[in-house]
Amino acid sequence: MTNKTFNNIPLSVLDLAPVLEGSNPAESFKNSVDLAQNVEEYGFSRFWLAEHHNMPGIASSATSVIIGHIAGATNHMRVGAGGVMLPNHATLVIAEQFGTLESMYPGRIDLGLGRAPGSDQATAYALRRTLNQRVEDFPLQVDELEAYFEGTASVRSVPGEGLNIPIWLLGSSGFSAQLAAKKGLSFSFASHFAPDYTIPALNLYRDNFKPSDTLAKPYAMVGVNVIAADTDEQAEYLATSQQQQFLSIRQGKPTKLQRPIDDIESVWTEMEKAAVEQSINSRSTIVGSKETVRQGLEKFLEETQADEMIINSQIFDQEARKRSYEIVGELMD
Repeated sequence: MTNKTFNNIPLSVLDLAPVLEGSNPAESFKNSVDLAQNVEEYGFSRFWLAEHHNMPGIASSATSVIIGHIAGATNHMRVGAGGVMLPNHATLVIAEQFGTLESMYPGRIDLGLGRAPGSDQATAYALRRTLNQRVEDFPLQVDELEAYFEGTASVRSVPGEGLNIPIWLLGSSGFSAQLAAKKGLSFSFASHFAPDYTIPALNLYRDNFKPSDTLAKPYAMVGVNVIAADTDEQAEYLATSQQQQFLSIRQGKPTKLQRPIDDIESVWTEMEKAAVEQSINSRSTIVGSKETVRQGLEKFLEETQADEMIINSQIFDQEARKRSYEIVGELMD
């Protein structure tokens, strides 16, 4: 099946390979493969995985490894990183890893780059052994990476050199928006957890965009949380898993993805509720039946004028998670 569109824009999938309460990463990877194979049939454009560390509920830490696993289990859908946190890595290693992936699955690999550590300071130290590598060095690292792919660096990336691997910059603030504009790269904004900064970041990107050899005009993707079910009530029940996950992060005690609960009000204080809703509010978190989701996506698309949307669905039950994406797929052409 070829890719479909929603109101003339592609829809894609962001997966964190959630580790469920009572389960383990091995099951998470089976679920991710199952989901990827299904959303490819539904007509979604790409399947991205995000790098996080020291998070009991997220199994996609070795991002390039699971990208290869997903690409090998699917046929035509693009698979990539949304994203790799570049300050955690030697740039050459990322060039070689993604050069390897592109060599194995030509024309199907995306490389989204973030500058946040994706973890706490202790974990950042464990990854890097030194904190001399700063997030402020991110633009230089992006330049290095491009040089490896172009074959203009003093050290050669084999595989990697001479390959056309689309680089995206990811952000939850204005920094990467400005850098993506300056370099003429595609930009993906994390509106699914930073909704209030979405429009300012998109405006920064579009207003300052300079065409490059790879991109003639701005291309902006936005993240959306979608919990879709056959009824609004069922979707709201399923959404309590995501609410509990954000609450656990807010409390500094991240957990595995929890089962949905009947009464979310019983587990948080008013202050905690307000903090969670600031991160996942109704602007970019859509919970409900097919019609509710359709209206929410149309409203968010109108507000952002995005070129593409990438959808994250943190749902505990695997069949319900697939059904959520199936409902969104039914809204596409």
